[in-house]
Amino acid sequence: MTSLDDGTSPPEYRSGFACFVGRPNAGKSTLTNALVGQKVAITSSRPQTTRHAIRGIVHRDDGQLVLVDTPGLHRPRTLLGQRLNDLVRTTWAEVDVVGLCIPADERLGPGDRYIASEIARIARTPKIAVVTKTDRVSDDRLAEQLVAVAELGTELDLDWAEIVPVSAVAGQQVDLLAGLLLAQMPPGPPLYPEGDLTDEPEETLVAELIREAALEGVRDELPHSIAVVVEEMIPREDRPADRPLLDVHVNIYVERDSQKSIVIGKKGARLRDVGTRARQHIERLLGTPVYLDLHVKVAKDWQRDPKQLGRLGF
Repeated sequence: MTSLDDGTSPPEYRSGFACFVGRPNAGKSTLTNALVGQKVAITSSRPQTTRHAIRGIVHRDDGQLVLVDTPGLHRPRTLLGQRLNDLVRTTWAEVDVVGLCIPADERLGPGDRYIASEIARIARTPKIAVVTKTDRVSDDRLAEQLVAVAELGTELDLDWAEIVPVSAVAGQQVDLLAGLLLAQMPPGPPLYPEGDLTDEPEETLVAELIREAALEGVRDELPHSIAVVVEEMIPREDRPADRPLLDVHVNIYVERDSQKSIVIGKKGARLRDVGTRARQHIERLLGTPVYLDLHVKVAKDWQRDPKQLGRLGF
């Protein structure tokens, strides 16, 4: 190892996996995006938005963090819900550090307590408490929440490696959190090439961006009923090299005809709006103009049907 000019050694390079867990809508996806510096996980005001363990990659001079943003752990009502919970627990067992996200603007509830008790059972894996959404509360309220989180750890015999307040939206203490997570990682080389921000296939990210756009402004019961499958992504033939166009053909699945009508909207207005907003994000992600072809189909009760779940990627 080379020495610095002042005679000290550079910090040892570290790399590893960190997982954010928490009840639905605790700010996990927003925090993942803030740490990575680009949108790799979809966000929504709706709970239970995340359906995949998206990996976001944080590159630093002193190491590399691979962030796994899992679905929110919840009481499952469908086969899909059970599979999402299984995905969370599988992820916990494979990472180097677990971060429990607890929003600053809500009192600790049964959901927080349940998830904290679950991760307390994971032997030897460091746990960091991340108090999110600090921009929404006063200093006094934040102090109360930090004390409550510390007391929760004592109550459950859960030895927090750190308790960190952050605001992903305001960018407060995000870099500090990255450093604290990295300090828990083992020494080792980079796990992904410089410049890579996620290891998710482009089709998965595109599908998630479309689902995010479809979730906005719909009735409360609809988000859990929407699945998106990218059927094809192919460059348009006969286009000049300086004017490429990518054709993206997508099916949006819902469970009932009434839901199909909601997604499409009056004279197709909602679906056009979904396509416009999603296309902007997709073009930024892929760096190329896109023609987005959206179709809405009914897959009756797909959340409870093992065969249909498999076809839709769950």
